[in-house]
Amino acid sequence: MVPVVPRLLQSLRFNSFRTPHPFSLISSSGRQWRWFLVCTLWAVGCKHIVVSLLLSVELSEFQGDELRDDAKATERDTALRMALLRLAGDFGRESRLSLQRFFGVRRAPVISTGSLKLDLALGIGGLPKGRMVEIFGQEASGKTTLALHIIKEAQKLGGYCAYLDVENALDPMLAEAIGVKTENLLISQPDSAENLLSVVNTLTQSGSVDVIVVDSVAALIPQCELDVMIGESKVDIRSKMMTQALRKIHRSLYHSATLIVFVNQVRANVKSGQGFGHTDVVTCGGNALRFYSAVRLRLMRKGLLKTEDKVRLVELLFVIKNKIMKKKVVF
Repeated sequence: MVPVVPRLLQSLRFNSFRTPHPFSLISSSGRQWRWFLVCTLWAVGCKHIVVSLLLSVELSEFQGDELRDDAKATERDTALRMALLRLAGDFGRESRLSLQRFFGVRRAPVISTGSLKLDLALGIGGLPKGRMVEIFGQEASGKTTLALHIIKEAQKLGGYCAYLDVENALDPMLAEAIGVKTENLLISQPDSAENLLSVVNTLTQSGSVDVIVVDSVAALIPQCELDVMIGESKVDIRSKMMTQALRKIHRSLYHSATLIVFVNQVRANVKSGQGFGHTDVVTCGGNALRFYSAVRLRLMRKGLLKTEDKVRLVELLFVIKNKIMKKKVVF
């Protein structure tokens, strides 16, 4: 216990010049007298008495906490209610604050992906409703198949789904083989990117559609690009158009439980200054989609697994972004 004495002496030295607290058990004059007594006992060699005395001083220095004032708590609650009522009166109904909204996010309804491993990797049992999700990867990596499985799971719960086929590549027989009820599936092939995004916003505002799949972002063609001849130079406004449209769609999701799935492709991006042959991949449509997406899933082809009678595609799925559960998982 001897090594503890210098620390206790230092603590007592600082406490002897401290302003006494109303709940303190020792006054300022009492501290100075004990400090003199400690020095005297230490000088004559009574170290065990000094240690006992210092420990008693340390225990007596604990100060009591202030009691809860019910009057102040009631006053704070009343002031908070008045502030919320004032906000609702000045800015309308949409400005009302509610703690239940923040707790409700943790209990957000989800739609299964059709894969138990992926549902577990997402941490909440599926994809959250009322959010945007981006599924991207190389061609023929299973993006459309995963989107169709999401539609199948939503239809199992009795929900309505919409499939916006921009690539004009949806195979009804494949969808039915997966388990999608095509007779209850809304299918559209808009002629321009502006019309497609308007359809997405309108369906989202209605709140009657559970899942909207856009396949794919890379195939979106702005109207201005359709009006020019092939070969004419034209500024690519797809990123600007996506930014403007996603702001409106994200605003519509505040009052809707629609899950919007954007299927996207990747492009090679050669980075200069990082060595010969160094390439990276980027998604199409700019950075707006990657910002507004609550979940981003990347599919990668690993190879082929050959057995006696079947040839299967081995894939990797990365959870690149997950705002609901802050973690990255690969399986």
